[in-house]
Amino acid sequence: MNQGDRAASTIDFRVRVPQGLWPTSEMPPESIEQYDAVLGVNEKLAGAQSLDDLLVSMVASNIDHAIMHAEHEFGDVADALNRAVADCVEKYPDKLTGIGAISLQNFSIRRALAQIEECAEMGFIGISMEPAFFGMGLDDKVFYPIYSKAMEKNLLVALHTGINYTTNQPMRGENPLFLDEIACHFPQLTIVASHGGWPWVAEMVAVARKHPNVFVEFGGLAPKYVGTPGSGWEVMYRFMNSVLSDQILFGTDWPAMGQQRVVQEWSELVLKPQVFEALMAGNAKALIEKHRCRASAPA
Repeated sequence: MNQGDRAASTIDFRVRVPQGLWPTSEMPPESIEQYDAVLGVNEKLAGAQSLDDLLVSMVASNIDHAIMHAEHEFGDVADALNRAVADCVEKYPDKLTGIGAISLQNFSIRRALAQIEECAEMGFIGISMEPAFFGMGLDDKVFYPIYSKAMEKNLLVALHTGINYTTNQPMRGENPLFLDEIACHFPQLTIVASHGGWPWVAEMVAVARKHPNVFVEFGGLAPKYVGTPGSGWEVMYRFMNSVLSDQILFGTDWPAMGQQRVVQEWSELVLKPQVFEALMAGNAKALIEKHRCRASAPA
């Protein structure tokens, strides 16, 4: 039996704001060229202009609920994206939950703390950060007040881990080993490792095994490679099917990855039925319930 037939529901833990709702902001040419070369983003963005585009994709993929991130890799657009996410969630609270963002361009702790307050007031369940794209590392201590404030407001923190495809920013600062230090200092903070930490997969597994509050989210990845020997995912594939089953989250990073493709590829991997259901919805539902304010959790 196809595993997708056994899933009671599906929650996509990572989708992006539709391109047509983005504020005007000029993407650096080196990012446009490299990301399009590797991921073909230009064509994908062309078909992801509106909220209706997302909802149509969700229906076609049998996805019941999605977590929309105000995630961004360039520009000072956090405030505008936060408002866009809030508007989308307000229109479809049964279909969407929000995760906000703070401004990392011209970073100011005072401003970031105010933005976290606003994210909580908007009913978001967390904030999303991609420090490497702004020349900063996950281990930068300027973020400690941010982590502390997020914990105080009962917000999870989603952190970009693993490879980035820019040609002007190194990826060293995205090693998931840095999450170990953060989790040691903030043991009550829920940390979501966005994109699974590849190529540091063994390190990602070790950190998650050590810290039950660290979750691994697979948005932006082709699941078939998780089950492909020699891809570097072998240790994750083994442990997600056992001791890490409560810490894994299905995500697509729509429109970077097509939702139908990702659902299909996960369903073709050999996972225990209870693990597959936890991956596709159960773990996400628990996090929404834990961190929701006014946000609506899926039934």
